[in-house]
Order: sequence, then structure tokens, then C-alpha cells
Amino acid sequence: MRRITRIATVGLASAALALSITSCGDSSSSSSSSSDSNDKKTAIAYDIGGRGDQSFNDAAYAGLAKAEKELGVQGTEAEPSDGESDADKVQRLTELARAGNNPVIGVGFAYAPAIKKVAPKFPKITFGIIDDASVTGPNIANIVFNEEQGSYLAGVAAAKVTKTKTVGFIGGVETPLIKKFQAGYEQGVKDTDSSVKVLSQYLTQPPNFDGFSKPDLGKAAAQGQLDKGADVVYAAAGLAGSGSIEAVSKAGKWNIGVDSDQYNQKGLAAYKASILTSVTKDVEDSVFNLIKSVQDGDPQNGEIRYGLDKDGVGLAMSNPAFTKMTDVIAAVDTAKQEIIDGKITVKTTP
Repeated sequence: MRRITRIATVGLASAALALSITSCGDSSSSSSSSSDSNDKKTAIAYDIGGRGDQSFNDAAYAGLAKAEKELGVQGTEAEPSDGESDADKVQRLTELARAGNNPVIGVGFAYAPAIKKVAPKFPKITFGIIDDASVTGPNIANIVFNEEQGSYLAGVAAAKVTKTKTVGFIGGVETPLIKKFQAGYEQGVKDTDSSVKVLSQYLTQPPNFDGFSKPDLGKAAAQGQLDKGADVVYAAAGLAGSGSIEAVSKAGKWNIGVDSDQYNQKGLAAYKASILTSVTKDVEDSVFNLIKSVQDGDPQNGEIRYGLDKDGVGLAMSNPAFTKMTDVIAAVDTAKQEIIDGKITVKTTP
């Protein structure tokens, strides 16, 4: 597997970015950009925070790693740079496509403008985009999730375990996507116990996306909610969420993780006992499934939606302390079935 890191060169325009390529995994460390049409190549371009966020990007990487192992593909990873523009993303996706990668997957809605420009220029290559359905085309696969449904279950759990009757939600950046997390969580809490107070806040506002990448912001926000009495905090904030997890753990309160099963993330091992559960999105399998579809000669395209009915979202059951809470698990299971059966309609906006 090749990992490509973008480095901004001082004094040059953002389009003049240098690539440094390092070997990763067991694949060849060759830095040649030439392509062989017979090669089984695929690439993912990471979202803000990059690989190592213990959350969204790492889940996408797991899908790529699985494809390398099970399908024998050669994977390439491309990292974002701080404060990059859409032009930078266009350049990155263009380079990945020219190198013969298929599919090329943009991790996160921020890639929508770039994919809209690049995909028509490479009609034989499938472009995947995670968390966006706004940009469409015959060779575009829109991988989307019902985040609000998984977040509703998190709200049920939070309302059942809180002792202070105050719980928190921290959103990284106030975007329509993250509002889905907030909406589902708040509804789950209130439907379970209307007396529970939900403290909700965002770390940054667009176009400032630091709320997905700076742990100190998450740490400060979580401490503020703890000071107001919250004893369960759910952070949907990418890498910034790790700061929230640290603060809540040190306070001896409950965390609810996001995207990946954060209880099992090595980078969060010191805080795992505090991670009650996580709202998971099956980004790993969605990436793998797209790569496999291309390898099988029947590439996915259009909207591919993952919800509770397909176990595309859900709550992680890794923490033994959580699974021992039989009344909480029963309430979560009931809510899950009622959502699947259409008895509960989960809101997508607060």
C-alpha cells in the first residue's frame, strides 16, 4: 500500500503541492506514477484529520486494508493538507485517476465539488464519495448512511444511564451531516426520558473545519459540559472527538464514540473503559463493497444507503460494562426494531 502525504511548499500557490510517497504494508514501495491497465489498483483520499483519527478516516482505511488482503488489490492512500482548497482536492483526485486507480474514493462530503469536476473526465473509472449524495453521475457511487438512526439509539442509552439527568452532544462542525447526529441523539434522549437535559454545541462553523481535526477544541468543550453536570457525552467530531473522550474519561463519566468502534481503537486504549458504546457507521464494509464491485466488473453507482435495516449503522457492543446493562440493551433493541418497522421516524434536523 502506498501512502501519499501532501506538503504545502512555502511561498507557492496551493496548487503547487509536492508529493512524498512512502511504502505502507506489504505492497511495493515503488514511487513510480506510471500505470498498468492490468494492475488492480484502488485509492482513497482522506478527509480532514487523515488516517489516525481513530474514527471516520480509520474506518475507511480498514475497508481498503480488507480489500488488499481479500481481493489482492494494490491500495494507495492520499492525505489532506490543512486549509486546502477544492482545487487541491481536484488535483489529488486527478493524479489518483491518472495513476490507474479504480475506484478512487473521496472520504467525506468535502470531496463533492472535486468529484463533480473530475469524474466526467475519467468515465471508465468509478469515483466513490462517502457521506454525500448531491453530486451524481454514471460513474459516481454515493455512499450514505442513516446517522440519525444510530444516534437515536445512543440517545436512548444516554437517557437510561445518566444519573445527573444531563447529557452532552458535541458536533465538530455545524454542517447538515453532523446535525443528523445531533437530531437523532436529542430525539432518542427525549423519547426515553423527557426530563433529561441535552447540552448541544459545535466546535466550529464552516468554512472553519478545525472542529474535525483539533483535539484541544473537543477537550475544552467536553470539560465545559462536564462542569454543567453532564455525565454522558457523545462527540461527533472526528479527530477532535479524541479530546472530548480524554476529558470525559479523566472525569470518570461516560463517553459515546462515533463512526468506528472507539472502544477498540488502539489510540484510545487509555480511555476505553469510559467508552460506553459507539455509534458505528459501516464505512469499512462500504469501502470494501465498492472496491469489490469494481473488481467484479459490476461497479456500484448512484446512492448506496446504509441504515439500521442493513446494520449499516448501529451501536457497538464491545464494552462488557455496556452489555451487562440488560435494561439499557433491552430499550435499545426495542427502539431499533421500532425504527426498522417504521413505528419511529427519526428526525434529520434538530
